[in-house]
Amino acid sequence: MLHTPSGFVSAPIALAPPAGDALVFAFAGAKLVVGVRDGRPHVPTLAQALAAGIDGPRHYLGRLAGADCVAVTLGDAAAEPPGYRLAGLRSLFGEMPEAALAVAARAFQVVDWDRSHAFCGRCGTPTRERPGERAKECPACGLVAYPRVSPAMMVLVIRDGDVLLARANRFRNMMYSALAGFVEPGETIEDCVHREVHEEVGIEVDRLEYFASQSWAFPHSLMIAYTAHYAGGALRPDGSEIADARWFSPDALPELPSPMSIARQLIDDTVARLRGASRGQQGAASPALE
Repeated sequence: MLHTPSGFVSAPIALAPPAGDALVFAFAGAKLVVGVRDGRPHVPTLAQALAAGIDGPRHYLGRLAGADCVAVTLGDAAAEPPGYRLAGLRSLFGEMPEAALAVAARAFQVVDWDRSHAFCGRCGTPTRERPGERAKECPACGLVAYPRVSPAMMVLVIRDGDVLLARANRFRNMMYSALAGFVEPGETIEDCVHREVHEEVGIEVDRLEYFASQSWAFPHSLMIAYTAHYAGGALRPDGSEIADARWFSPDALPELPSPMSIARQLIDDTVARLRGASRGQQGAASPALE
């Protein structure tokens, strides 16, 4: 599951200009510039990037294991630099070291913010960097824009030892996952869980329990995951977002999301606990052997 890697120190401002061994996370649109070393993708150093003509507006990210990390904004239609290729972050799951991938996800959110706030959203004036922090400032009206973070809930509902999994219309093939949705203004995360579950599949839940959170750079979400228990209602997928929703036994699960996602971690952890509880109940019900 993507998280802030051990050994990474975040900072919006570099104390000194990054040296040639700094790591460069350059994005053309939503795709990262990567090279190949020993058969695996890697990000270039600053010296390598400049030699290949990979450069643009830079944003300092911090240090990973002692190396400076820099996000670079390329044009959306930038061509693949010689010796490098453009790859979507999802395609790099399991291919790139998790620490580098986590920093790449952070870099993408910064680059996306940089592109999206070149002009003031209030008056249209070109923005400028705000000194000392990661923010854009309008020189005309003073509006300050920070990188956007969109909170979203995820919930795995449990009923009698089964879990509720849904297939969204946007999912590839026959993949099923936990329910999810974005928080609306004025809502708590818990409010969002109750509302989204009812809207998407028509049931009520209770006994919410926090599981974990994950920054999810597609493009700027913070996923906050829970388990909950079925509390009533008939299962009715809404048809617009959810194509199908079913109760699945832990021993008969459908195709699931990538192991790198918090959805998969939530499902795996919950299913393991349900299986353990089931074995415990079976053991308690069995007579002791003489």
